[in-house]
Amino acid sequence: MSRSTTIGVIGGGQLARMMYAPAIALDVNLRLLAEGPDVGAARVFKDVTVGDYTDEAIVREFAAGCDVITFDHEHVPTRILRGLVDEGLLVRPGPEALEHAQDKLLMRERLTRTLDAPAPAWRRCPDEAALRAFGDEVGWPIIAKASRGGYDGHGVWKLDGPQDAAKPFAESLDASAGETVQIIGEEFVDFARELSVIVVRSPSGQAVAYPVSETVQRDGVCRETITPAPGLPDEQAAAITKLGLDIADDLRVVGVLAVELMQRTDGSVVVNELAMRPHNTGHWTIDGARTSQFENHLRAVLDLPLGDPRLRDDWCVMVNVLGGTVTDLTSELLHCFARDPRLRVEFYGKGVRPGRKVGHVVTYGENLDDVLGRARHAARYLMGEIREGQS
Repeated sequence: MSRSTTIGVIGGGQLARMMYAPAIALDVNLRLLAEGPDVGAARVFKDVTVGDYTDEAIVREFAAGCDVITFDHEHVPTRILRGLVDEGLLVRPGPEALEHAQDKLLMRERLTRTLDAPAPAWRRCPDEAALRAFGDEVGWPIIAKASRGGYDGHGVWKLDGPQDAAKPFAESLDASAGETVQIIGEEFVDFARELSVIVVRSPSGQAVAYPVSETVQRDGVCRETITPAPGLPDEQAAAITKLGLDIADDLRVVGVLAVELMQRTDGSVVVNELAMRPHNTGHWTIDGARTSQFENHLRAVLDLPLGDPRLRDDWCVMVNVLGGTVTDLTSELLHCFARDPRLRVEFYGKGVRPGRKVGHVVTYGENLDDVLGRARHAARYLMGEIREGQS
């Protein structure tokens, strides 16, 4: 690495945006390939190219000015990335790893057959009859997932009975954009809670893991995280951490890997999803960890020694701010900061729309009830759900 090293980031969302501050601190050059001129990251990056990340010519032209490529999302076609690798460009994570986050069927096959990772009962279902047979075997309801293209609840269906088996095939074909999309049937897990472990791995094989978080999802969107996950036995937290590190090592991930899990009512866990880039369930690390997931992602991409992932305090809570009745979010900070000087807030540079993820708040401290209450109050105030004098 030298002062002239340039990292190209593909994707202009809030994850790319939040890489910018640690890049400034490290004196690293960042270039951005953004979907449009007004997306969140394009409002802070100095060097921005606007273009379609599925267009090979555009990606190749963008990459020509970079020393290494990384991502805000997992949707760049791997055929394009393989072409860049063949020409000697560093792509981190590489296409061989990234395809396991792009393709849920490939992920299930690799994790269960190579690592014997815990998973819900699942099966590739080529047609409606196969999906109905799977449901009859494991019991309804079941979950159907499109192997590619799903995010934030899209491409996932809860099917209550055989009469619903046609739905995922019709809808996934509409959204396939020319890609081969297969349907996976999965056992419906009536989980007690959801968990996430964030690990970071460098090309030289060094890896660190953040404490396991409990996550609260609503309508397919992460609403809040609590770190460390309350009531999780030390032995189980260690086992989940080892699982995350083993997956990262087996897939040769470079950068952040998020492993999302579901915990059954009996306490056991199963892997739900993988993500290979900084992740919403790790936003708490910006203010609550000694080294944020964003800085460690950049360190990994540059093959620098990784930073300390430990908590700054006993507990840390992150609550997402979704668009509500408040349109001028900055004006609401007077109340939030006056009420809680320790509160941390990050907005994403997005216009407010109902239900849109526009920012997050973070609190930390010694008492979990206090930390939770402070974070939830601030988020609700910023969404317009409560006003001054209300709790």
